[in-house]
Amino acid sequence: MGRRRKAREETLRILYRLEFDNREPEEILRQYWKSRKIDRETRDYSTWLTKGITSHQEEIDSLIQSASEHWRLPRMAVIDRNVLRMAVYELLIEKDIAPAIVINEAIEIARKYSGDESAVFVNGILDAVRKNLEKTKKGLKEKKDDKKEKHRV
Repeated sequence: MGRRRKAREETLRILYRLEFDNREPEEILRQYWKSRKIDRETRDYSTWLTKGITSHQEEIDSLIQSASEHWRLPRMAVIDRNVLRMAVYELLIEKDIAPAIVINEAIEIARKYSGDESAVFVNGILDAVRKNLEKTKKGLKEKKDDKKEKHRV
């Protein structure tokens, strides 16, 4: 198993704890890493993911909710919801990893921790999020290009 996969699985465990523990994420992270023997690179990526997800959770949840027509976030299985959060954060922020890889990793983690039906569910939501993000990026690029063209005239 690669380090990023291991980091994602560790992040899923941390996010799961955060669902049921009202303490600050920093405190949960500190306690969690005390009990784990993980290489520094894996721990750093997992910590980066966890902090990013918790600090951008409202935006991430909004993207997930807009892509899931018939499912409200609180009704989603805890594992599925957090796999989605993790992948959406990577789709938003991680520029060095292709969206297809992010989505595939999320599908595999969902399958491992939640089952085949969850993998299908996660795939559908993430594909819709990816398409929405591409439309938004394309729209922003077109607006930027229009502004450049107006300034030339």
